Amino acid sequence: MRSVLAVGAGLAGLRACETLRQQGFEGRLTLLGSEAHLPYDRPPLSKQLLGGSWDLDRCTLRSAREIEGLGIELELGTRAQSLDMATRSVALSNGRHLHFDGLVIATGASPRPLPGITGRPEVVSLRTLDDAIALREIISRPGARLVIAGAGFIGMEVAATARVLGAEVVVIDPLGVPMERGVGPLIGERCADIHRAHGVDLRLDTTIVSVESGSKEGSALRCVLSDGTTVEADTLLVAVGVSPETSWLDGSGLDLGPGGLFCDASLTVAPGVVAAGDLARWQHPVTGESLRIEHRTNAAEQGEHAAKSLLAGDGNRAGFAPVPYFWSDQYDHKIQVIGSPQPSDRAVVVDGSLEELHFVVLFGRGGRVSGALGFSRPRALMAYRPFIERAASFEEALKFKLS
Repeated sequence: MRSVLAVGAGLAGLRACETLRQQGFEGRLTLLGSEAHLPYDRPPLSKQLLGGSWDLDRCTLRSAREIEGLGIELELGTRAQSLDMATRSVALSNGRHLHFDGLVIATGASPRPLPGITGRPEVVSLRTLDDAIALREIISRPGARLVIAGAGFIGMEVAATARVLGAEVVVIDPLGVPMERGVGPLIGERCADIHRAHGVDLRLDTTIVSVESGSKEGSALRCVLSDGTTVEADTLLVAVGVSPETSWLDGSGLDLGPGGLFCDASLTVAPGVVAAGDLARWQHPVTGESLRIEHRTNAAEQGEHAAKSLLAGDGNRAGFAPVPYFWSDQYDHKIQVIGSPQPSDRAVVVDGSLEELHFVVLFGRGGRVSGALGFSRPRALMAYRPFIERAASFEEALKFKLS
């Protein structure tokens, strides 16, 4: 293999390039990114960068000099338009074509819009550095009013950051508790209590029906809700999830769908083609679950594994079998999750107490441990990682006693 092209200059694409060099690949290595910025970290966009405690440089993953030192050719500010597997080339938005022997697909995901609500400058999303900078300018103004559609992790992190900055915040979501899909109803209710205590107006079991021009002085827009009420605000942040960024792969012959880009257990998509990050869907070799994970740790680990699979070729490619991990910082609380719990899983508090907001919850599904969640209890949480790693029985994990 003489040349490798990584499409997507986020963490997954960058880590794949670094791993290729670490594993001894000496050929031409190109990293293509649609944004003009150097590769940067995304978690701070809803927290430290948005809140103003971090600057742009601190979000950057590697300097231009570090990337150049690895012999990586950067193609920034250029979008991949299509993939031709027959000629093994990618058509770019600037009219050029890049040829490759090996390909890493790491184009991530794009924010989903609210159906029927488009074309208003006051309706924004948060996915890029530029998005975060623009939103910070808005919520830092005295008397700022922000409506957030979506009470998932991004929505609630932004709500916490905006409240610390002094903005009025209303969060609207069709589910009964915040972050229910990620932490389940038990923990979601405790998170709701925390946000209400910090002054967030939660409108749950509710959706936005339409968005109109503001009717009050100084109000940019008015959101009409399904319960018949209205909310006036300066800005509406849409945080209702993301869709895998695979449109440029249409017609390529790769296995695509609404659920992402389908890979085998080693993250291989086709001969000489691997995928990593938010768009990659694969079958976990231990649990057998079909997964697509949208978190930082997964992007880093998949980037490394995809690079090794690419170099292995048709040889002995290992299956990608991580213990998924993600975290969320909200006010003074750190929420950490390992495994892949679902809202309907059995949930048992195994350490600490919900009332004191220092606890570990164990999740079970089908008689097996599916995950664990720690609320400001990192060491206690990680003690349950081995049970998740080997898909131990739920009852066995319940008997475990922290020393």
